[in-house]
Amino acid sequence: MSSQQPNLGTLVLLVTAPLLWAGNALVARLLQDLVPPVLLNLLRWSLVFLLLLPLAGWVLRRQSALWRNWPRYMLLGFLGMGCYNTLLYLALQTSSPINVTLVSSSIPLFTLVMGRIFYRQAVASLSWLGLAASIVGVLVVLARGEIDRLLGLTLVPGDLLMVLASILWAWYSWLLSRPWPGEVDTKIQNDWAAHLLAQTAMGLLWCAVFASLEALWVSTQSGPSAPVQWGWTLGFGVLYVAIGPAILAYRCWGLAVTRAGPAITGMSANLIPLFTALLSLLVLAEAPEWYHGLSFLLIAGGLWLTAHSQHQLNLGQESR
Repeated sequence: MSSQQPNLGTLVLLVTAPLLWAGNALVARLLQDLVPPVLLNLLRWSLVFLLLLPLAGWVLRRQSALWRNWPRYMLLGFLGMGCYNTLLYLALQTSSPINVTLVSSSIPLFTLVMGRIFYRQAVASLSWLGLAASIVGVLVVLARGEIDRLLGLTLVPGDLLMVLASILWAWYSWLLSRPWPGEVDTKIQNDWAAHLLAQTAMGLLWCAVFASLEALWVSTQSGPSAPVQWGWTLGFGVLYVAIGPAILAYRCWGLAVTRAGPAITGMSANLIPLFTALLSLLVLAEAPEWYHGLSFLLIAGGLWLTAHSQHQLNLGQESR
């Protein structure tokens, strides 16, 4: 697939997806006193499922390739809809949206390492330098700019949960890009709504399991549990995280990959922590600290160097 020179429409797509994903962390933080985090994830993907039915309901029919390839979509749903989003919302209980999105911006680097170890992907020499810079950037934000905190490993649980979520998302990304044994369901994979609905249908099962475990755990705690604060605020919040970060961002990202190529589109993910910092300042009055800026520069610079080096490596391999 050849990428085009980004035009205004493509630039809008490249900005829209990161902005919506930044809003996901912010809205989840705003809703944390209204609904438990794992239940929020279940509500989100339940609404996504309902909204996608008119667009791709055929994927649930008995003769659909979804059922012949159910292990693939069960695993994708477990990692993408179940684990990643559950861990993200749990992380926001003890960490800030800025920290969470900065740590998650290291996903391309976890993807690179996983590809080298498990999928024998060639890695350019300079990519390791970019990897090192981005790892330092993640450590800076985990330590909150204090070397003593890093040496003492006094990290908040949310930061560690987001590291785990990023690793699982890297695995999810590789599964999306690798062929699956058995029938090739090109009809589903070539339809963005059908592909998302197939994953959501299976992912909902995991979301329901995790939400049940959350409810069971809450019931075992001493003292009365806080009830879900049903109302317009929660309704609009769930509507946003379902339509914006899930459906619209997914579609914008896919179109951007088609128009600009995966390398340029992947780099636009660096905008997520920047947008999160700006939105947090406007909505939550949480001003970014100096170490957030340093971490952003290290992660963004490392990702650029890695993407550029890998692109040059791929060009060299194709020309042989």
